[in-house]
Amino acid sequence: MIHKEHNLIEAFGFAISGIKTAIMLNRNFKIHLIFAVLVIISCFVLGLTNSEIAIIIMVISLVLGVEMINTAIEEVVDLVTKDYREEAKYAKDVSAGMVLIVAIGSFVVGLYIFLPHVLTFLK
Repeated sequence: MIHKEHNLIEAFGFAISGIKTAIMLNRNFKIHLIFAVLVIISCFVLGLTNSEIAIIIMVISLVLGVEMINTAIEEVVDLVTKDYREEAKYAKDVSAGMVLIVAIGSFVVGLYIFLPHVLTFLK
């Protein structure tokens, strides 16, 4: 396959197409996206600072990004082989583990940032 140079507009178009594909075809991406929207709404309801919101947005971006990497890895593995192979299982399991680690980390960051605001809100 010959690589064709694309202009910036085309490159952004491909990226947006990738995001749309992730939304349409990946159940886990949709779940992460729904939680992301709820978390961002909560940021404003609870009055988080600009710095806290920036951290939350970075963590959300990281989760969504690694979910897309995981999906890409799984799709490429499926393209290479439809047969059960231990190496294919390993690649898929490791990429799923990456998402889990980032999701757990983002949950901990979220607790650290949100808990004081929630406790104040409940008083």
